[in-house]
Amino acid sequence: MVAALMSLNALAIDTMLPALGVIAEHYQLEKANDQQLVLFSYILGFGAPQLVFGPISDRYGRKGLLIICLVGYTALSFLAMAIASFTALLAIRFVQGVFASGIRVIAVSIVRDLMAGRAMARVMSLVMTVFMIVPILAPALGQVVMNVMGWQWTFGVLGLGGFIMLIWVQFRLPETLAADNKAELNFKTSFKAYWQVVTTRMTIGYMAASGVIFGALFAFIGASEQIFDDVFGQGERFALLFAGIAGALAISNFINARIVEKVGMRRISHTILFVFIALSIANVAAMTIGGEKLSYFFPLFALTFGCFGMLGANFSAIAMEPQGENAGTASAAYGFATSTVASLFGWAVASQFNGSVIPILWGFVGLGVLSLLIVMITEKGQLFEPALKRRKQA
Repeated sequence: MVAALMSLNALAIDTMLPALGVIAEHYQLEKANDQQLVLFSYILGFGAPQLVFGPISDRYGRKGLLIICLVGYTALSFLAMAIASFTALLAIRFVQGVFASGIRVIAVSIVRDLMAGRAMARVMSLVMTVFMIVPILAPALGQVVMNVMGWQWTFGVLGLGGFIMLIWVQFRLPETLAADNKAELNFKTSFKAYWQVVTTRMTIGYMAASGVIFGALFAFIGASEQIFDDVFGQGERFALLFAGIAGALAISNFINARIVEKVGMRRISHTILFVFIALSIANVAAMTIGGEKLSYFFPLFALTFGCFGMLGANFSAIAMEPQGENAGTASAAYGFATSTVASLFGWAVASQFNGSVIPILWGFVGLGVLSLLIVMITEKGQLFEPALKRRKQA
């Protein structure tokens, strides 16, 4: 259920990727890359409200607030089908992102209500594995829906998905927040909760690192249709190619779930961060020396994209581990970092698309290096091992 709830967010981003070009034509957009705003307006709406939903869910519980968010998500999905103005569409997408942010906060909080540490990392990896089935299938689904019923129904399927989850949650989800763990809801309490988040070194450090590195993920998603169509001339095979890259991410999540309890969150994520940077540099070199050919780009980029599967779940678990009963607020803050902050970095990189994939790849290198620097500062220069183990060894 948690995987399906989180999948509503991926569905809202990935289903309309094949339709972005058609949307640009329908609304007669004049500026290059403006169709990317259909994605980034949603992502921007998705970010900051999590800071509000977190304390509310810690006070009133998970289920009731989740139902409200599902109703809003579903209604706005159907409303987006009938909008004649591109500006109005962006506004609806922004508000839809607001409701989706509540769904995301509550989904992660449910997991943290029940477990912590490496066990949470394992479960979140399994959740993310199922969750990643959506990006594999969603572009193909969007292509079929667009061809059969029109591009407007790429929003309609979101409404159907939201309605199904609404029924499932209503009848099958118990309240996971224990009554004695409910927090007071006022400015002082909320400030104290967020102060705990921002003053916890590991939480704020890994939140910041996640916000930076996930900017690369959003950059590719925002420019993916243009990359495969304009650069490589593979517009008709876009859904298949996107599925292959998303599949690498799903496999990576699954592998992480199998090995994280034995190997450790830091050892995996720190190593993979170096691998991410190295693969991005290798792809820049291949595109520069060998020319922009899909035969070079695709395998290297699939491996690079797969790195997110071993970064996301582990960074999240490390950041959330010290928070305990503050899980809702911490989840909200982490979600803000990996959505609003990441979307701003993503838009900054994706907007540099100029008919070549090289600016996007250089953006990956820069974001990877910046994320690594943040992790090194957070861990005081000592990577790969948890602080407790380092203290014991000392």
